[in-house]
Amino acid sequence: MSSTFKLIIEYDGSTFSGWQKQPDRRTIQGEIEKALSYMLNQPLKITGSGRTDAGVHAWAQVASFKAKTRLLPDQIKKGLNSIIKSPIVIHDCTIVPDDFHAQYSAVSKEYHYCILNREDPCAIKQAYVWHIRPALDIRIMNECCSMIIGTFDFKSFENRGSPKNSTIREVFYSHVENIKKDHLVFKICASGFLKYMVRNLVSTIVLAGLGKISVNEFEMILKAKDRTKAGATAPAHGLFLKQVNYS
Repeated sequence: MSSTFKLIIEYDGSTFSGWQKQPDRRTIQGEIEKALSYMLNQPLKITGSGRTDAGVHAWAQVASFKAKTRLLPDQIKKGLNSIIKSPIVIHDCTIVPDDFHAQYSAVSKEYHYCILNREDPCAIKQAYVWHIRPALDIRIMNECCSMIIGTFDFKSFENRGSPKNSTIREVFYSHVENIKKDHLVFKICASGFLKYMVRNLVSTIVLAGLGKISVNEFEMILKAKDRTKAGATAPAHGLFLKQVNYS
């Protein structure tokens, strides 16, 4: 009899072509499925809470799979971590009810986007932050953040290729924090996200922080439902999937 398992996964997306398995490309899903199938001696497919794009990282991605095995969850976790040689770590493995689905059971997701705001770049963490030299006005950025809290049509911040039928999403919170002297983090939690939605929001909020658009103009961009009105997509390497929430 098969059981349903839930994985909590951390990964550095720098060298991957995103989460979703693709032919002839190195992906997070592909690496984990390969290790799982080898360890449990059966073809297995895992389902993630959602896709992260090439270069995007995760602190707590969630995936689920069904398998026939006598191994305990902790044994699966340790086995995967010993087999996978990529920058992927399984932090938890548990048995969940059979109706659990990593994607459809999720009620919200939280993303963080990291910005280094100073003249000099950094040597060690440059693969994990967007380096912006001119000073950013955090107060103005947070005024923009407050405007997207609630239920809105985010079509202005959706890139082409999104598989979603609706561009309406509910944002539960959104703000920019100055966690250190020159390190900013944009935090957002929503019912779901469109393709590149977070990165497009970040780039447009940064334009406001640089004084290139006003708060009113940001609001007009949101209401326009026109991708060409918003900023260019922010770099992938500053984005982290922080956590996935379930009821």
